Amino acid sequence: MTAGHRPIAPPATIGILGGGQLGRMTALAARSMGYRIHVLDPDPNCAAAPVADRCLTAAFDDDDAARDLARGCDVVTLEIEQIATAVLDAAQAYAPTRPNSAVIGVVQERARQKRWLTDKGFPVGEFRVVQSAADLKAALATLGDCFIKSNRGGYDGRSQARERNAARADAAWQSVGARPAVAERALDLKCEISVMVARSQRGDVETFPVALNHHEHHVLAWSMLPAPIPAGLASRAIEIGRGIAEAFPIEGLLAIEMFVTTSGDLLVNELAPRPHNSFHASERACVTAQFEQLARAVCNMPLGDTSVVRPAAIVNVFGDLWKNGEPPFADALRAPSARLHLYGKGQPRPGRKMGHISATGVTAQDALAVARQAAAVAGVTVGVPDSLREFGLQA
Repeated sequence: MTAGHRPIAPPATIGILGGGQLGRMTALAARSMGYRIHVLDPDPNCAAAPVADRCLTAAFDDDDAARDLARGCDVVTLEIEQIATAVLDAAQAYAPTRPNSAVIGVVQERARQKRWLTDKGFPVGEFRVVQSAADLKAALATLGDCFIKSNRGGYDGRSQARERNAARADAAWQSVGARPAVAERALDLKCEISVMVARSQRGDVETFPVALNHHEHHVLAWSMLPAPIPAGLASRAIEIGRGIAEAFPIEGLLAIEMFVTTSGDLLVNELAPRPHNSFHASERACVTAQFEQLARAVCNMPLGDTSVVRPAAIVNVFGDLWKNGEPPFADALRAPSARLHLYGKGQPRPGRKMGHISATGVTAQDALAVARQAAAVAGVTVGVPDSLREFGLQA
């Protein structure tokens, strides 16, 4: 093993760019292994602050702060991809930064990401890059019904719109901020799935079982692991996900969201080079959860076993739940195997992701049923679309 490929063992210090819930859960997992944690985030009261050894308050485009973070760390990673690439390069001068700016530069712009996937031969739905209302009008005239997504940011349904009428292109353009965007042809979907791949610097790769996901209002409502889909479909998804991770090549985690169409096509939707909401169930389901796996991967430690010990599912909890006071979580936790995960965020507000409820079961379908039952008691009602009934899910 070369010097550059040596493991970064505890009690080394891991720096995390971003202190949201993903940073918090990564910090908790890494601390249990004996690592120290330094975090950089614009919010001094970010979710990760209470569990970090040091929290730097700085913007995600602050090169000097990134250098300050990296000088005190043995390795730097991230929990949000909207980090300026110059910041990653600044950190890289003082500590290995995984993933690097080349990966983030591709992922953080939708147009560049779509073109990269297409150039590498990975399957994506039909799309057009639009720079103006006139471009969008032409795209709608060609593609018809489209989802219009801003080129940067805009996850969880923000800065996104749906339109099919070219005559309304001006209004649709304004609704996504009148800035560069991607117009994606709307698809007839059977289901949405995701794949998580972990890769270390020395090239070790592990994939998690495929997750089955359901979105409501463009935001993940629930997820289950493993996905109760045909084995052949799962194998194809893992093969694509692994191929994308190797093509970068990634150092850390890469989540790949995919669409399964009613005609049987498997298409890549989006990439996220970090822990992902759809794999929170790995904390309950797998030998090694995604957060510990991230610490192992960026520290070049042996990757953990991702086998499913017991199927699990999660239901997301949003700030709307607090509109009438504290939710009845004690009653919700009477459901067998239910567990509450709150992220330590500040004031709840409508649409803000505050946590999730997880559950396990003999099957993933059983786990989802328990998680939905517990969530309903707490005040969260989520559905199951008709297209998923063939996978043994009940309304």
